[in-house]
Amino acid sequence: MSKQREKLFTDFPPVTTEEWMAVVTKDLKGADFQKRLVWRTNEGFNVNPFYRAEDIEGLAAAENLPGQFPYVRSTRKDNSWYVRQEIDVTDYYTANKKALALLERGITSFGFHLPKNELSAENMAILLNGIAPDKVELNFSTCISKTDEMARLVVAYVTAQNVDLMQCFGSIEFDPFRKILKKGVDEPKWVEKAVEMVKITAPLPRYRAIFVTGNRMNDAGAYSFQELGYSLSYGNQVLSKLIENGVDPSLAAKKIKFGFGVGSNYFMEIAKFRAARWLWAEIVNAYKPPCAHDCDNKAADGTCRCAAKMNIHATTSRFNQSLYDPYVNLLRTQTEAMSATIGAVDSLTVRPFDEAFETPSAFAERIAANQQLLLKEEAHFDKITDPSSGSYYIETLTSSLAEQAWKLFLETEETGLYAALKAGTVQDAINGSSDARFNAVANRREIMLGTNQYPNFGESMAGKLEDKEKHGCGCGDSDRTTPLKKLNHKRLADAFSEVRLATEQSGKRPKVFMLTIGHLAMRLARSQFSSNFFGCAGYELIDNLGFNTVAEGVQAARAKGADVVVLCSSDEEYVTLAPEAYDLLRDGRELLVVAGSPACMDDLKAHGIEHFIHVRSNVLETLKMFNDKLL
Repeated sequence: MSKQREKLFTDFPPVTTEEWMAVVTKDLKGADFQKRLVWRTNEGFNVNPFYRAEDIEGLAAAENLPGQFPYVRSTRKDNSWYVRQEIDVTDYYTANKKALALLERGITSFGFHLPKNELSAENMAILLNGIAPDKVELNFSTCISKTDEMARLVVAYVTAQNVDLMQCFGSIEFDPFRKILKKGVDEPKWVEKAVEMVKITAPLPRYRAIFVTGNRMNDAGAYSFQELGYSLSYGNQVLSKLIENGVDPSLAAKKIKFGFGVGSNYFMEIAKFRAARWLWAEIVNAYKPPCAHDCDNKAADGTCRCAAKMNIHATTSRFNQSLYDPYVNLLRTQTEAMSATIGAVDSLTVRPFDEAFETPSAFAERIAANQQLLLKEEAHFDKITDPSSGSYYIETLTSSLAEQAWKLFLETEETGLYAALKAGTVQDAINGSSDARFNAVANRREIMLGTNQYPNFGESMAGKLEDKEKHGCGCGDSDRTTPLKKLNHKRLADAFSEVRLATEQSGKRPKVFMLTIGHLAMRLARSQFSSNFFGCAGYELIDNLGFNTVAEGVQAARAKGADVVVLCSSDEEYVTLAPEAYDLLRDGRELLVVAGSPACMDDLKAHGIEHFIHVRSNVLETLKMFNDKLL
């Protein structure tokens, strides 16, 4: 068989990159290659239309295997990740009952969010009754002021069970900079608290104690290189301070856990997880943590290579979940889950599709769990580790993203992340990225199906919207003498949702009438474009096959009680048709809109026509303007 394969390859002579470029240049017919085919990413590097073997020569993963330092391909040889479910605990009995039921449905990890005022050994026993700590990954979080108390309770409970502690995996999620990022409140004693958390959890060697929340940056709208670069700086800041305060470097590294979000940039997200493990391994290795055991993963100089393994919990992005057309969230979270699992994360939480408007229903939570189970049981993603290895494109993305993230890491390290957070430079950078993304969505340079493109015209969500705003515990709110900057908390679709909710809640649904006339292809294309445009505000849309005269179309529009009349025709015909339509509608209450950006636009404006919609329009601002006029 191998000889046949070799013979097959010899039948096709090798093609050089220069030959490929010659063909591409010829097909472009004089167009600029860089402008037409090279994509400039938000991460700050270019992506070419094709890659070849020479593009990945010498890269870190070229000779790397899963489970081998620097762990580009994975920190383990298999790809069996934990399927995690988050549980907000309000009643300990109820939470335990829910957890036991979820275990029967394939859940292998829990994220328990505990109330700060009911922490006790009795309640911990109730919560974990019937859950084997050596079979299920257990993760706990609570108010930052009570995290140490919770940690002691968890350690006491787990160590009291008759189990092998080396088989107990989990975390106490102490996030040193949570109050800064979420509330703009300083945490000056974070170092002492971090050291204390490591000491408390030392009896549980497989439990992580410090949680680096890159996912919080992702949910604020950070680009991948920012989430990665700042997370690495976050981890390094904690690691260095722990070591300075007497914690063994190997122990300190093994107590840090990373949380990352997963966005919809499919291949970039795969590359992000690969680059994250690689860079963190190099950072930890620079501290030369000693290995106290006689293991086969020890460097020649005695450095512990296990300490350099990054533990990653991934969560599908909150930032790109939408209120309207919420079932599209299922598509988003599914591709995000695929990116995370192909990227070999250690555990994964898939957000329920209805999270944007209500406390997730049992159905939504079940579907979220099943999304991961499908990847395991149907697609067999857990049967192969790092299938992206060797892909010229993904290997190049990994290297390029790592380079950009490392630059940001080095810039941040000049002051340290904590100082950068106090100065607000991190928050400004991430919030600037989210503003850029908000603007891209407003102008449809970034598409959100069901939100700014192809909306569900007849959908109503105002009656389903639950007031589920969660208020923090208030820790630190009384001491706000020097408030710090905090991260954006809005979703990418929120501005469009606000416009559409305003339409629903006004009690009036404006009617948009498509006055289609003239050139058949152009009028159909522009009526479809206009329907999608105004549908994003929840208006009632009245499309038509076409009219013989403008007067006929205006008469039909008035018969339907139209609030907006959209003239849909060709640029050439607008020269005469648009002024005629304006004159017929001038004395009425209807607003005339011309679909397109014709060369005669200035003449039409001089005639009195104000409103034009086209591909360069800011959809969001235009719809806000119409809401102001019509509601």
